Amino acid sequence: MVSKKISLYLDTSVIGGYYDDVFMQDTRLLFEKIKDGKYDVFISDLTEKELENAPKEVKDLLNIVKWQPLIVTSDCKILADEYIKEKVVGATSRDDCMHIATATINNVDLLISWNFKHIVNVERIRGYNSINIKNGYKHLEIRSPKDMGLYD
Repeated sequence: MVSKKISLYLDTSVIGGYYDDVFMQDTRLLFEKIKDGKYDVFISDLTEKELENAPKEVKDLLNIVKWQPLIVTSDCKILADEYIKEKVVGATSRDDCMHIATATINNVDLLISWNFKHIVNVERIRGYNSINIKNGYKHLEIRSPKDMGLYD
């Protein structure tokens, strides 16, 4: 039986984590698996925009892995706003919500982030997914790069 590769949506924190002392080891292990073709990787136009002012070496990471672009659509913005309306997070976390909504609407298997306050947080994940299910979308797995050893 041929299995489909797991699809990953990387938010900006994962890309920045490549050079961060705290997150470097796990981020680089994930990037090695990506380079080996283990996953299908997606990055949104929002991620690209958030990286515009990043150091050159961080921006250059997008050139060392194969990834596919996703666009933050009006449907993504509507779903993101519903997360806020339902108080999963506050309005200042709208970009985080748009990452989650973009991964959800595009049916990505896992959203990967180092943002433990607004994204990789059990209570928030439950909130995002209850709204996803209510709106007819599937449950979105949200994990940190450290968790990716579970998917080997």
